[in-house]
Amino acid sequence: MILKNIKNIHSGPEHLMKRYISAILLIIITVGGVVGESSKAQDLKPTVILISLDGFRWDYLDKFSPPTLNRLAKNGVRAKWMIPSFPTKTFPNHYTVVTGLYPQNHGIVENSVYDFGTTLTMSKREEVQNGRWWLGEPIWVTAEKQGQRAASIFWPGSEARISGITPTDWLVYNGDMPNTLRIDRVLALLDRPATTRPTLITTYFSHTDDVGHAFGPDAEETKYSVHEVDTYIERLMAGLKKRGIDNRVNVIITSDHGMANVDVRKVTFLDDHFDTEALTERIIWTSEIIQIFPKPGKLEEIYAKVKDLPHTTCWKKGEIPARLNYNDGPRVAPLICSSELGWMTNNHEWYDPWFKRLDAPERPRGAHGYDNKYQEMQATFIAHGPAFKKGFTAEPFENVEVYNIMCRILNLTPAKNDGDLSRVKAMLR
Repeated sequence: MILKNIKNIHSGPEHLMKRYISAILLIIITVGGVVGESSKAQDLKPTVILISLDGFRWDYLDKFSPPTLNRLAKNGVRAKWMIPSFPTKTFPNHYTVVTGLYPQNHGIVENSVYDFGTTLTMSKREEVQNGRWWLGEPIWVTAEKQGQRAASIFWPGSEARISGITPTDWLVYNGDMPNTLRIDRVLALLDRPATTRPTLITTYFSHTDDVGHAFGPDAEETKYSVHEVDTYIERLMAGLKKRGIDNRVNVIITSDHGMANVDVRKVTFLDDHFDTEALTERIIWTSEIIQIFPKPGKLEEIYAKVKDLPHTTCWKKGEIPARLNYNDGPRVAPLICSSELGWMTNNHEWYDPWFKRLDAPERPRGAHGYDNKYQEMQATFIAHGPAFKKGFTAEPFENVEVYNIMCRILNLTPAKNDGDLSRVKAMLR
């Protein structure tokens, strides 16, 4: 019919013919686009996009009212809060979310981990990419083992061969990659044909954590960072809608921990209480959790000097409160010290020059890594898509449960983990 009409106007005015052909081409392109999107929606398998908003505290949704995130929470599932694992640090909790294991069981017991005679840190790429550190089975390995394709546009552990497996598509972490590009790469993965399209995609944004550390969780700067992150989620959802799959893909948005105000003038110095050089083989310092590896026979001597500190709690391994699930891991240090909320624990060698360089030391900063009993440490969980109920508010649950939720959606048999789907299945349809 279209070709017949073109033949019938060949003798008409040239400008009318050009306009007529342009209109026909527009119709063809539009119809083609609709057909393509419809076809894509038809062959879409159960799919999960897992997004981490680092340091996005549980109450930022209400505190700062990001519109897209609140819309997804209202139209899907929102937890009152999600309970992070101890310690409330980035690497341990990201890896807990994807394995369903407590840090003592998956081996990433802190952002820096001592084992094999060396230390894993975020900045040591050769160790980050070494599968020997990463115990358990992350969701991308579960998916790949069971015949599905996974992709990671950043997630701790995704660069390493774990059980000899990586996601089919993965990237070396690059904090300089623009966040909008991360979203566009997620969407590009969904544009692939069904045979090469992943059913699991992970991605990560650090912005809220970065700003929260610099200014604290109550600052206007943090509010603006929350709204900036919201625009990335808006871009994702608009891209999914354009493809006709915004209600076909399951989007799970998590954070690894919360954020607390910290006064950097409030500090306990462990080296005021014992000789850190003479009595220890190694100490891994952060200001919220300290891992102490005593020299042989020196554990009790150190413990006697730190057991009654006013703003720092120190435990011997095996005597750490059971609720923290942190006693059994072989990489947990023999002595662990945990700061009181809002305080720092450190040593003069690091702290004194750092403090001298600090601008406006009286201004609040932000910190995490504290005991997960503190409300300020609680994390965010939002889920939207066909697997989830609408307008459902879930009671607080631990982040070990997320792995089993993803396995259920993707029809995967989960590996051994510390979660229990029965505790969270009420959020699923």
